[in-house]
Amino acid sequence: MPTVNANNIDLYYEDVGDANAPVILLIMGLGTQMIAWPEVFVNGLAAAGFRVISFDNRDIGLSTHLNGAPAPNLIWALTASRFGLPVRVAYSLKDMAADAVALMDKLNIPAAHIVGASMGGMIAQIIAATSPDRVLSLTSVMSSSGAPGLPGPSAALRKKMIAKRPAKPTREDAITATVQMLELMSYPDPARAPDAFEAMAARSYDRGFNALGTIRQLLAIISDGSRAGRLAQVRTPTLVIHGAADPLVPLACSEDIARRVPGARLEIVQEMGHDLPPSQMPHVMKLIVDHASAA
Repeated sequence: MPTVNANNIDLYYEDVGDANAPVILLIMGLGTQMIAWPEVFVNGLAAAGFRVISFDNRDIGLSTHLNGAPAPNLIWALTASRFGLPVRVAYSLKDMAADAVALMDKLNIPAAHIVGASMGGMIAQIIAATSPDRVLSLTSVMSSSGAPGLPGPSAALRKKMIAKRPAKPTREDAITATVQMLELMSYPDPARAPDAFEAMAARSYDRGFNALGTIRQLLAIISDGSRAGRLAQVRTPTLVIHGAADPLVPLACSEDIARRVPGARLEIVQEMGHDLPPSQMPHVMKLIVDHASAA
């Protein structure tokens, strides 16, 4: 099992493509394991001439679960953040950005094209702002700067996110809850297999389920606040991709990123929600390949 100790935790990663090719580092989002990157997408990037590295963020999947770390009440944390009060967290998005950079160090990668989805896009923004020499190009997918005033999730998703959950749900309950979230977030793509959500939820649970880890990651997002000021410092060639039908992180959030990063280019995918719909993967992959190649 390919695992390295980076930034004092164990990170599970997978490496696809020519070892001597330019590297694309994929950073996944909140509570989501690296297996959520579609296989056709990863293999397509490799076939286009890149070495593709994906990994499980800390506290999820096959990377270190910080089981002894606190996971404060989520509603209290949201309220505290709204009023500018400090939020107690086990780790920050900066720590997660340091994880990614440390993984690159361990794999002897001086710089990479970094692609981040949702929370992964936030982590990628931090890397581009604080370690610009490690980033050949930046692609932010369905993410946000966290700037005040930006719209938030739909009412249905907000209710689902803050709903009380058992600390140790059964396998069936966890899979059902995940499927419900995926159905609310995703575009109704006819190319998606009817059982795709159930299959992904079951695979994720069996591979490395960690309910409290997802909460701790969400708290890291809340505590990070706004990255708006940091984005103005980014000089890396930047592509911003967002789905027009995203109900979790509305399109306005990526429009904000594109305005704040000097020279950034915004690409809107009409038939895409807060997901990576199968029918849109060739288009999204081409956007990223063209952007990285140009950079």
